[in-house]
Amino acid sequence: MAHLSLRGHSLGLIRGVLFDKDGTLSHSEPHLIELADARIEEIIRVFASRGASTDVQVQLLGLLKRAMGRCDSGLIPDGTLAVASRQHNLLSTATIFCLFDLSWPQALVLAEEIFDSVDRRHKHNATEASLSARTPLPHSKELLNELHSAGVICAVISNDTRHGIEQFLQDHGLSSFITGIWSADDTPCKPDPGAVHGLCKMLDLDPAQCALIGDADSDLLMARRAGIDCALGYVAGWHRTPGLTSHQHLIHHWQELRVEQAQ
Repeated sequence: MAHLSLRGHSLGLIRGVLFDKDGTLSHSEPHLIELADARIEEIIRVFASRGASTDVQVQLLGLLKRAMGRCDSGLIPDGTLAVASRQHNLLSTATIFCLFDLSWPQALVLAEEIFDSVDRRHKHNATEASLSARTPLPHSKELLNELHSAGVICAVISNDTRHGIEQFLQDHGLSSFITGIWSADDTPCKPDPGAVHGLCKMLDLDPAQCALIGDADSDLLMARRAGIDCALGYVAGWHRTPGLTSHQHLIHHWQELRVEQAQ
């Protein structure tokens, strides 16, 4: 057990901390903007090749941006692309296709084809700059080291794939601090409280002795419904501050958190 404090205020004793990844540990916005734009560009190209008029393309563009949470200045922190899994994003995209006279089976197949095509091209064309943009947010590595040194079990609970999470941790020397991972490949995935229960069971942790830190209300509501006593909102991971309402406390910078091993 260790004492966790925020800006000098005691948050109590904890055995484990569950971290979201994108926008919490990882500066993911540049990468996600690139991904959103690539998907939108490919969708417009495909619809144009099928004879969609300019007016239809404009309507489609507007709906896709709103659905993905893509705004002129970046991404909306609580938008679909920022928070939801790839599968959830695929389903929301297919739903938009249905508004343009595709059946659900047709829309689903087309969305899958487009997502797969973009993923292949995106992976092939990824530049060193875009890859390095997915860096740990300032002082997150130092906090993970402090928690690990104090005997706190740290884990990542994210809607990224297991491969994506492991790659991020490995690329930035964080793997040794993280004991467990719960990803979009696991069942159930976030924001089902069962994701917290599954991860805690894997790590032999009682949710009541854990803190969960995330940048979305869906994370924080999930934590509270799962029996986690300490649900902390992190708001420094995006160009636009997330408008959180379900937190117990807000973290504006990782240096605001302190941990001390219990005597």
